[in-house]
Amino acid sequence: MNAYTLASLAAYFALMIAIGLYAWRKSTGDSEGYLLAGRNLPPSVAALSAGASDMSGWLLLGLPGALYAAGLVEAWIGIGLFCGALANWILVAPRLREQTERIGNALTIPQFLANRFPERRIALRVTSAVIIVAFFTVYTAAGLVGGGKLFETAFAGILPGTMFSDYMMGILITAGIVLAYTMVGGFLAVSLTDFVQGLIMMGALVLMPLVVMFGSGGEAGASLLEVPVEGFLDLTYGLTAIGFISAVTWGLGYFGQPHIIVRFMAIDKVKNVPRAAAFGMGWMGIALIGSIGLGLAGRAYVERNGLVIDDPETIFIVLAQLLFHPAITGFLYAALLAAIMSTISSQLLVSSSSLTEDFYRLFLRRDASEREAVNVSRVAVALVAVAACLLASDPNSEVLGLVSNAWAGFGAAFGPLILLALMWDRMTGAGAVAGLVTGAGVVGAWIAMGWNASFMGGPGLYEIVPGFAAAMIAIITVSLLTQPKAERGVA
Repeated sequence: MNAYTLASLAAYFALMIAIGLYAWRKSTGDSEGYLLAGRNLPPSVAALSAGASDMSGWLLLGLPGALYAAGLVEAWIGIGLFCGALANWILVAPRLREQTERIGNALTIPQFLANRFPERRIALRVTSAVIIVAFFTVYTAAGLVGGGKLFETAFAGILPGTMFSDYMMGILITAGIVLAYTMVGGFLAVSLTDFVQGLIMMGALVLMPLVVMFGSGGEAGASLLEVPVEGFLDLTYGLTAIGFISAVTWGLGYFGQPHIIVRFMAIDKVKNVPRAAAFGMGWMGIALIGSIGLGLAGRAYVERNGLVIDDPETIFIVLAQLLFHPAITGFLYAALLAAIMSTISSQLLVSSSSLTEDFYRLFLRRDASEREAVNVSRVAVALVAVAACLLASDPNSEVLGLVSNAWAGFGAAFGPLILLALMWDRMTGAGAVAGLVTGAGVVGAWIAMGWNASFMGGPGLYEIVPGFAAAMIAIITVSLLTQPKAERGVA
């Protein structure tokens, strides 16, 4: 690898560590500081942190790869996600920020649910914490696989003679950098690095499609119509009703993603939520357009220049190597690592917060000091990271395929629960438990039956659809049946 590229990456890694040290000095004295940055995040930081922790490597690898392979019809997932994120900012963000502080000053989602429904507090905290830790360990592993693949593809041979493969070195380096700033600086470090990483990601997604289409040696934009894929630029080509529903309902998952909605809890003031939403949705719109443009223009460039790309999801990496000065290539690799690392750090911190607040302080050390709780959180971050590294160690594992399932599981288990807990006063603790279990259970059963791949003889229906609907019905039904007689109008 060129020295310029390495220098760019080294500067990026040094910046992440520096931010971690800054955050360590500012906000890690107690649990609220370590886990929520003292509820004092500026709107712009909270917004870009939510966006960067959400999009991950999917924005630079998965979505461009899908557009590259099949054309514009694959953009419906991005459209559904944009609509879901907007609804999340409008419906959830202001209410969650206000209620989590007012109702017991909750620091985690399980803690908020326990405070909201004290009659079922233990069941809610334990069940939701188990789901969070289990799914986020897999999520984190998926992100580390992305780091391993990038290192294996682009950084091969940098450290010859080590006991680890290039793939495993990628996992260890990615995990090591994330651990360094997350363990030291906590939520503030994660949020500030997410902010910087979000800007880097957006810059890369604006720069690369423009260079591919109009830069020297590119000029692929004029050949978009010549791509030999039928309906390549048709937004509805081959789209079925079930396919459309499965694509756009990805947006439902936003209401139940703990690593995203926890950002709402940390915004400095409720009145600043609309400003944060404007920042967040502006960033997301630009990033999604850039990602879609990258996939389309990348395919046109490949066709015009007679290249062969075995894996469509590597189009970002391939173009970074072919079209840019090595120093800019390093910046683009940093953007990809930023996408991966921003999500990993968020998931590690949310998992550690549940292990600390919903297990350690609930069952083992109720009287633990704030300093002890912060140190336990740091240990928990490391433990989850080690487990994720072990899961990601096999490059042929199917862990990446579980990401969409985990998104659906979180969305169905927590989405209706969070929405109704914030907006429906008649909801009961029994209804909350029923929704949590039903949502996760229906998603798991749908996957086990294979109906997400093939449903009623046609294309599969994304498992979040039945899971979300079943959880909503379960919460409403059980809540109505378990309300006090006076509230139900029964004599």
